[in-house]
Amino acid sequence: MTAKKILLAGATGVVGRRLVPLLVGGGYNVFGTTRSQAKAAAIMAAGAEPIVLDVFDAAAVRATALRLKPDVIVHQLTDLALLNDAATRDEALARNARLRIEGTQNLVDAALACGTKRMVAQSIAWAYAAGREPHAENDPLDLKAEGARAHTVHAVATLEQLVTQSPELDGVVLRYGQFYGPGTGVETAAGKATALHVDAAAYAALLAVDRGAPGIYNVAEPSWQITGDKVRRELGWDAAFRLRS
Repeated sequence: MTAKKILLAGATGVVGRRLVPLLVGGGYNVFGTTRSQAKAAAIMAAGAEPIVLDVFDAAAVRATALRLKPDVIVHQLTDLALLNDAATRDEALARNARLRIEGTQNLVDAALACGTKRMVAQSIAWAYAAGREPHAENDPLDLKAEGARAHTVHAVATLEQLVTQSPELDGVVLRYGQFYGPGTGVETAAGKATALHVDAAAYAALLAVDRGAPGIYNVAEPSWQITGDKVRRELGWDAAFRLRS
């Protein structure tokens, strides 16, 4: 039986780095993208085939998808390198919003062009509008937000609509909590209202490749702010999951 092909967009990000070995270990044929040639070796060392790709280059994304014809596209792209500096925080949020809108559009268009039937995409679990808590997946997003949050919520809403409402695409959106663990610069969940270890985030994406009905799933440790009942019930996800190394 031929191994299922996975195109992992964002293979060198904080979740992507933890997800590659899980996918490879699961027997999938993994192709991981990076914007940097210098990071390609790390993808190869983890057992995947590296692809240097700019997701804003729609023609290149389409050509890559048509060449590979992946069974599943996993979208773990972010652009937050400047986020931790107060002087560049707004720029980081703007760049990440652009990535969620334009990058997602290019990935969805490529999926539809090559016949890929399933996409798993990263979103966030703290974009809900104020209201009764804990928030479930059908609660409204904070579309009336102002300032920098408005850009973020709008981009999240666009990403989720593209992934879950494009015809002929079974789209799964994972609304991740706030990361901690390897590569995040944060070692514990302390102080995070919607905490999520990056290994558990990667595990949710692994499960979503083959499990779960199309739609939106909150993915975070138990808290008073959001409920993760759906992801535990339908994907069999465990917030305590950790990689062995």
